[in-house]
This record gives sequence, structure tokens and C-alpha cells, in this order.
Amino acid sequence: MPELSLDTPVGRLTLVEEAGAIVRVFWGGEGGDVTPLLVAARDQMLAYFDGRLTRFDLPLRIAGPESQRRACAAMQAIPFGETRRYGDLARELGLSAQAVGRLCGRNPIPVIVPCHRVLGAAGLGGYSGQGGIETKVALLRHEGAAGLLI
Repeated sequence: MPELSLDTPVGRLTLVEEAGAIVRVFWGGEGGDVTPLLVAARDQMLAYFDGRLTRFDLPLRIAGPESQRRACAAMQAIPFGETRRYGDLARELGLSAQAVGRLCGRNPIPVIVPCHRVLGAAGLGGYSGQGGIETKVALLRHEGAAGLLI
């Protein structure tokens, strides 16, 4: 699968494409074959981190069960600079808050699918990306949502 890596304020990220869609973002990596979609995704990521983009517009394919796709769609619906609680998404999706937390942790396309915007009832909750909670806080601060962390 084609991959493209870029350095960001939250570490080196690698974008992965399969059959004309972004299917994965992960920390680390060295990149590889570059495609027009990966270049567009890189440019949007750079614009996001430069403060020029608040919503990604890329073809995505979420792997996994229907509940994963539904959870990722719900995360994508959270506007830039806003947050929701696991319980909010749980009610919307008809799942438990713990199930939503697990689905957020399995998000295959972090940053683009903003699982960092989902918080626990008593605070931040977790973050499965490199750097854990510190990365989640950095992304929320970048979006101006740091005041919503309480």
C-alpha cells in the first residue's frame, strides 16, 4: 500500500492509502510510494497544523465492524474546536460509553478522524496515539478547545 510520512507538531505521521482512500494514519514510519491522494492528504494535514484547515476533505475507508464506522462518522461530525463526551456519543450510537471509548481507541485514522475531541465524563479519557494524553491535549489546544478540558 502506498504511504507518505510527514513531520507534525505531534510527531511523525504516516498516511496510508488503499484503493483510492485513506485507510490508516499512524505515528512513525518512513513513507514509500507517493500518490496524488497522499499528496493531497499531506497538504491538508500541513494546513490543519498551520491553522488554515478546520475540516478534512479526503476519501476515507474505515476498516472493522459497522460500529467502528458509525463511531468514526460521529467523531467526524464533531466540529473543530469542540468536544463531546463518550456518553454523548454512546447515547447517539446506542452503545455504552465504554464501547465508544474502545472504538475511539481503535480509530485507524487519528487526527483526520478526530477521536481527540472525545472526552471522558470525569476528564480527558485516554488517547491511543503516540504521546498518549499529552498528544490529545496538544491537539485540543491547537484547536482552541483547551478550555473545554474541564
